[in-house]
Amino acid sequence: MLPKLASPALTAAALVALMVAAPASAANYVQASGSSLVFATEYDGEVFTGKFGSFNTTMSFDPQDLAAAKLDVTIGLAGTKTGSSDRDETLAGGDFFYVSKYAQAHYTATKFRSLGGNEYAADGTLQLRGVSKPVTLKFTWTPGAQPVLSGKATVKRLDFGVGGGDWTDTDTIPNEVAVSTKVLLKPAP
Repeated sequence: MLPKLASPALTAAALVALMVAAPASAANYVQASGSSLVFATEYDGEVFTGKFGSFNTTMSFDPQDLAAAKLDVTIGLAGTKTGSSDRDETLAGGDFFYVSKYAQAHYTATKFRSLGGNEYAADGTLQLRGVSKPVTLKFTWTPGAQPVLSGKATVKRLDFGVGGGDWTDTDTIPNEVAVSTKVLLKPAP
């Protein structure tokens, strides 16, 4: 004798109950073209900006499930441009990024906080010149089929040994460097 099957209405109700009870899972994204990662600081009182040579972002994010959120950014330091070839050469050298030894910086975050509305903070770790230190990225999340993360962080360059020798003078170059990003995202393949 065959077992009695549940009615279609009961089966549908059970599926709905399972879907409602299941925890939300973060959506996985990769960086899309048109994204930017820049920094700004001063030299002898003159503000200048720079654009990193390259960067690549992957992210898992759902505002309803911040515990599952992850951010991973690899930053290529070679080819960083500031609009001055002399300055660019100095930045690539041993006193600053030391590109021949440390070609990349890396930022990862697995702790996220809501700051209200669509504002968030990612408490992560920046690895630069072989040094790892905590850095918080505050960002706005614009949801959609192709979400946008627009964020800012402050990096204390001397914590990472960026600007050695005579460049440690914070009257010449401030210790705090402003980093800004606008990451256009698309669903991960």
